[in-house]
Amino acid sequence: MEIETIALWGGFLLGLAALLFFDLFVIHRKSHVVGVREALGWTGIWIALALLFGGGVFIFGGTDKGTEYLTGYVIEKSLSVDNVFIFLIIFQYFAVPPHLQPKVLHWGIFGALAMRLAFILIGAALLDAFHWMIYVFGGILLVTAARLAFQDEHEVHPDKNPLIRLLKRFFPITQDYNDGKFFTRRAGVLMATPLFAVLLMVESTDLVFAIDSIPAIFAVTRDPFIVFTSNAFAILGLRALYFALAGVMVYFTYLRQGLVVILAFVGAKMVLSDVYHVPTLASLAVVVGVLAIAVGASIVFRKKADAGDGTPGHEIAHKPLLQPDSDSP
Repeated sequence: MEIETIALWGGFLLGLAALLFFDLFVIHRKSHVVGVREALGWTGIWIALALLFGGGVFIFGGTDKGTEYLTGYVIEKSLSVDNVFIFLIIFQYFAVPPHLQPKVLHWGIFGALAMRLAFILIGAALLDAFHWMIYVFGGILLVTAARLAFQDEHEVHPDKNPLIRLLKRFFPITQDYNDGKFFTRRAGVLMATPLFAVLLMVESTDLVFAIDSIPAIFAVTRDPFIVFTSNAFAILGLRALYFALAGVMVYFTYLRQGLVVILAFVGAKMVLSDVYHVPTLASLAVVVGVLAIAVGASIVFRKKADAGDGTPGHEIAHKPLLQPDSDSP
């Protein structure tokens, strides 16, 4: 690896670490309920930072690299909206107090960034070594699009989650959130709290999304640095995006259809890459256009799930505390 490449990666990772440290230990040092106004403000800040970084890519990397970064960022940002809905379901299912939700999402970001970096480096190495992997990645996206199109709604099944089952085998779980701690000691016994189980649910959910979304950005660029930085900035703003959109997600009736079209488009682009190369600028136009149509259609033809009282959304059955498995020791 060249010295310039090492310096580039090192500088970005140090800057990323500084942003995460500042966000956790300075801005959000104390747990509190994040309001819509605060969430919108931070969403704007994270988007501004992403665009500022993108401006640097345009200046120092050229128009092609800059367009690749911007396209990748828009794709990852749009796909992350589906994560927001999953987080909403998880938090409602486990009745996580609002002031503890930011903590779960913040630590979830650490795990998400680590997983994305590993997947990106592995994916880039596979594409460099085996050209046919591009068809595998394209196929994953097409299957994901089909699954998303025919899946009625997201469901949460913690008792089927292998990480949750593993946790319950090694640690007893408290029946309360214990002031937001992940672990606590009672009567000399180290116990996990439901908040740590929720964190595992969030991490495992992002693992699935990473497997689906990483191939999408490789349809735009093979440069691991562009792939990771666009992913990182999309993930950094995910917590603020959640609190900004959680209350109005139900209004985006046609957003899922838009995501289906985007995934199908980038999947087809990868599968047909040897036949026809879609210009990056055209890809950006398609992604932005599809998102605009999906959001516009949702606003114009929005549907309310509860027609009786006119309030949007539906009730999600929740189980505040985890129950032990029948086969747990």
